[in-house]
Amino acid sequence: MLEPDLLAVRIATAQRNGLARSKTVIPAGPFTGMLTEGGHPMASYAVATEPGKRVTDLAGSVEVLRAAFPPGLLRFELIEQACPGASDLLIAAGLMVTARIPLMTVDPADVTVPEIPHGVTIQRVTTAGDATAANAVAHVAFGAPGEPGVSGEPGPVEDGGSVLARLDGKPVAVASWTGVADGVTEIAGIATAEEHRRKGLATLVTAYAVRTAAERAGVTLAWLTPGDDGAEKVYRQVGFSHVADAVHLGEHP
Repeated sequence: MLEPDLLAVRIATAQRNGLARSKTVIPAGPFTGMLTEGGHPMASYAVATEPGKRVTDLAGSVEVLRAAFPPGLLRFELIEQACPGASDLLIAAGLMVTARIPLMTVDPADVTVPEIPHGVTIQRVTTAGDATAANAVAHVAFGAPGEPGVSGEPGPVEDGGSVLARLDGKPVAVASWTGVADGVTEIAGIATAEEHRRKGLATLVTAYAVRTAAERAGVTLAWLTPGDDGAEKVYRQVGFSHVADAVHLGEHP
């Protein structure tokens, strides 16, 4: 396994390369804007242009990005160890830190896969029906408004995918991986139906998502950002360890 700072640079580089495949790219000196046209505001943000290089001068980048992003919605999602100095300069330029989150990684070869509980089955999502069921679990678990939508057929595993756990045939937990770039993926959307929490299902689907992404999509490094201390403990059981820190910054409301 690489040293933590090298891991941070590898992830930031893969993040930049992967996002550039599907978003509108806005070059802006030390940062690169990644815009999702017509999408949710949280899906557009700026990342480091040259991971591993200290940022010493904003060089007008904030003004360029403000002009490209919708008014008041400029956001940055950075890995602090991959762009030292960046967050302090952005704060001085008028942005505020909205989150600091541990960034955890695991080598898929080191993942601990728990025993599957009685009555539980787990499988890769391969059909539109499975995708819709997985989306419904996450929709309710995350408290999203409205009704969950109907999903289409899953795409190539290299573009991301999910695993779905069922208990006695009922969908109860899901975990996903994002599009793979340079052998790296983010494990995201980990959700368990409220009535089935604290039964080890989040640990189970997380481990299977990492292993499936490795076996099917060639992933050699997986990362995630836990929502809280409880989630961090869950991911440590799988084999993830805290190696860096994600920092999110945005415009003042």
